[in-house]
Amino acid sequence: MNEAVAAKPVNFGILSGLGTPVLMFLMLMMMMLPLPPLMLDLAFTFNIALAMVVLLAAVYAMRPLEFAAFPSILLIATLLRLSLNVASTRVVLLEGHNGTGAAGKVIQAFGDFVVGGSYTVGIVVFAILVIINFVVVTKGAGRISEVTARFTLDAMPGKQMAIDADLNAGLISQEDALQRREDVSREADFYGAMDGASKFVRGDAIAGILILFINIIGGFAVGVLQHDLTAAEAANNYVLLTIGDGLVAQIPSLLLSTAAAIIVTRVSDAQDMGKQVVSQLFGAPRALLVAAALIGIMGLVPGMPHLIFLTLAGLMGGFGYMRLMEDHEAVAEPEIVPDEVPVESQELSWDDVLPVDEIGLEVGYRLISLVDKNQGGELLSRIKGVRKKLSQELGFLVHSVHIRDNLELSPNEYRISIHDVAVGDGEVYPGKELAINPGQVYGQLEGVATRDPTFGLEAVWIEPGRRDDAQAMGYTVVDCGTVIATHLSQVLKQHAHELLGQDSVQQLLDKLAQTSPKLVENLVPGQLGLGEVTRVMQNLLSEGVSIRDIRTIAEALAEQASKSQDTDALTAHVRVALGRTIYQEVNGVGREMAVMTLDTQLEQILQGAIQGAGGGLEPSLMETVISQISQASERFAAQGDSPVLLVAGSIRLFLSRLLRGRINGLYVLAYEEIPANKTIKVIETVGNTPPQVAGLQA
Repeated sequence: MNEAVAAKPVNFGILSGLGTPVLMFLMLMMMMLPLPPLMLDLAFTFNIALAMVVLLAAVYAMRPLEFAAFPSILLIATLLRLSLNVASTRVVLLEGHNGTGAAGKVIQAFGDFVVGGSYTVGIVVFAILVIINFVVVTKGAGRISEVTARFTLDAMPGKQMAIDADLNAGLISQEDALQRREDVSREADFYGAMDGASKFVRGDAIAGILILFINIIGGFAVGVLQHDLTAAEAANNYVLLTIGDGLVAQIPSLLLSTAAAIIVTRVSDAQDMGKQVVSQLFGAPRALLVAAALIGIMGLVPGMPHLIFLTLAGLMGGFGYMRLMEDHEAVAEPEIVPDEVPVESQELSWDDVLPVDEIGLEVGYRLISLVDKNQGGELLSRIKGVRKKLSQELGFLVHSVHIRDNLELSPNEYRISIHDVAVGDGEVYPGKELAINPGQVYGQLEGVATRDPTFGLEAVWIEPGRRDDAQAMGYTVVDCGTVIATHLSQVLKQHAHELLGQDSVQQLLDKLAQTSPKLVENLVPGQLGLGEVTRVMQNLLSEGVSIRDIRTIAEALAEQASKSQDTDALTAHVRVALGRTIYQEVNGVGREMAVMTLDTQLEQILQGAIQGAGGGLEPSLMETVISQISQASERFAAQGDSPVLLVAGSIRLFLSRLLRGRINGLYVLAYEEIPANKTIKVIETVGNTPPQVAGLQA
């Protein structure tokens, strides 16, 4: 309850924005216009009260960032005190010959009562206060501020990485991540401001010393030379007034210095300073008992004030004994736990079984800068762009990528995993760029020869300054972030069917049900189970077919489900329904598509083998077919066309699975999948020159 009240900002309405401007205006007025003694008394009293409020606010703040306005308040309070010094100096020098009460009751009280009316004592007391403030408090607080600001700035990349990792892992929401990033930024700004604000306090202490001596010398000269006072009278009046003025200003300065030291030495905790001191200083009864014993021994030494030492030792010993008994009672108090629960069940739970990452990216320590926005890393935004693009292309939401560092990897290595299984890796060099040979370049590049981790093309790592030269030679030049993002995109495309689960399919059906409720209701669970629908969609994704057109897929499944429950047959029927989508993905909007086909005899052999009409296929036959298709695909690619193998629907699935992973970029389509308004142009026929075929084995 107290924390909530303390954290709630106070709203003063329209007046809340006028405090600082009015205060700055009053400072200027005090510097330029002479103030009557009564106004000086009010200003000095307000200055002391302000310093006390700031000190108590620093003490009761739970965390340093709860008092983030402290540097600005410190600057304003320092300027207020210096303007008061200017105003009081004017009054002291103009009216000091009239006596010690000429500058107001506050200065007179500090000059007469606090130091006993002796300017020698006043100078000594003032010097001690200045030494305490300048040498001890201010210097220590300034050093702590400097070190804390440096450490906070150095720790920012790691904190930002931790936030991004938690966000990618789904441990926190986007709003939580924004709040944590803002807190990290505010913390760095706060300690940086405190490092500068400590210089205000240090300069204020120095200014207090100089103002004291200037006022003493100036007042003595004014009293003797202008008002014909004796040296003793001038010293009595002006020195006492100056000492009183210095003490009135130095005490608030010491309070603010102490507040600054408290702020920078605080550790973030859900307790104010008083609770921290009690819980941490007096929380160890042994320390109290040992200290009581030592104080008691000192009290028994002849010549020492026995009563004081022994009384204090007794109080400390009694308090320590009470704390010790409280600890014993807390330990002896039994915990309410079921007797039947074994120890093992208390130690382990399902929370200890960590789930696998759907998509993971591990990086070596030299690649951390690529995922750290504070160091200029853009990989996180690019990965987000990859996920968005793939989600739009594939038709379902791609999971978040969990990024973490792995010291077991080499410094420049990265690894991509699906369900915690490595499916791709590579090595990049921050500060360099990768020049990829797309197939035809003019000239050689100096650098580290390698291969593009995504497509295996020849490439060279070059310095950024040679980018223009490489592009002029025909190379495609990309930076490290683009290399990793492109590799990740390609891997996710290849494994899209592994990323789609029943939950995602159910979400797609729920979204479709908003516009076509009867279609979804009749399909699942009316005709097919969720598992069969998921398997069909996984089959489509495994062959690079998008499932964006969920309505067409659902209608095709509902039409075919009454005839067959086989997922391969259902997939083939859905592919026919998606024929226009598949054609456009392969050939764009062109009306004619170049294809390769199989020789009629070879196609009949394959159909007979698949349907079980004869024996199996000889390995040499399939090796020859794969080789010819691979060579034809290379010729297609050289002409700028996508290699397409057009076959009968009965053998399409067999050839697709056979050639998948062997020939990159090859599309295996069935005749039925070509839209009626499109034409095909047969460029090559595989198997028309009789290969080494043994045919069917009886």
